[in-house]
Amino acid sequence: QVQLVESGGGLVQAGGSLRLSCTASGRTFSNAAMAWVRQAPGKEREFVAAISAGGGSTYYADSVKGRFTISRDYAKNTMYLQMNSLKPEDTAGYYCAAKIGRYSGYQLPHLDYDSWGQGTQVTVSS
Repeated sequence: QVQLVESGGGLVQAGGSLRLSCTASGRTFSNAAMAWVRQAPGKEREFVAAISAGGGSTYYADSVKGRFTISRDYAKNTMYLQMNSLKPEDTAGYYCAAKIGRYSGYQLPHLDYDSWGQGTQVTVSS
């Protein structure tokens, strides 16, 4: 498994931007598919975005496509989620997840991610 720590959440007005970070420990970062998942109170968990181990494949939920960008920096063992044009409905706890292995873009939203961070809260005011 991979140890993950998120940061970057906060309070922002609608239309604003935030960048979330997820730093992984160990030597497995470059061999792990990684993802962002969010959950708002009283709502089901929503898969937001994912990126393959090599960085060549990404996946976005329709609700964030065109507004969010997922990326990873291998030198820093860190994955990012750049969130632009934020909406109040983006308010949620955001969690990063990882699964060691090399998977195609089609597989990314269906993987059984087995390493999780503690989460960071994003609140978007209207």
